[in-house]
Amino acid sequence: MKTADPDQEMAVGGQIRELRKVKGLTLQQLADSAGISVGYLSQIERNQSKLPIGVLRKLSDVLGVHMNWFFQANDTPAQEKDIIVRSHNRRRFTFTGIGIEEELLSPNLSGPLEMLLSTIEPGADSGDYTHDGVEAGFVLSGRLDLWVSGQFFQLEKGDSFSFKSTEVHRCANSGNEPTKVVWVITPPHY
Repeated sequence: MKTADPDQEMAVGGQIRELRKVKGLTLQQLADSAGISVGYLSQIERNQSKLPIGVLRKLSDVLGVHMNWFFQANDTPAQEKDIIVRSHNRRRFTFTGIGIEEELLSPNLSGPLEMLLSTIEPGADSGDYTHDGVEAGFVLSGRLDLWVSGQFFQLEKGDSFSFKSTEVHRCANSGNEPTKVVWVITPPHY
């Protein structure tokens, strides 16, 4: 697997700061609109604090971008664009301080669904969140702890699942090895 070039990949906090400044918002304005403290936002912008999915979604909404803006895309040959995703050209996103990396397996997010590969490190936890749509997943390796509307499920390699994304859900890895899960989500939400 190709390792991302740090110069090519700006940390999420820096991207948030850059977007905030382009939109002419102060730290206070963005923090108030997203329902978080100025100190916490400052730490996020400096990549010194955890950034749960729900908080990133709120910041994305306030900044007027979809969460897919934070995925970093590599160059794709013209004939493969919107059709093929080579493993070394996947757009990747790591949730700061959470221990979850997502790779976009779909060629784009303009279609009716998105497909992701999540790597969830031991001890990582997404926190509770909801969004529109439906999602399904398949555990490729490791163990996945999954909560859907207050129900707890522990899934192993080869297990699969599906639920309405409007239900409060959360995933975590309480195992000792990374968990890999393929997710299919419709409509795309990143």
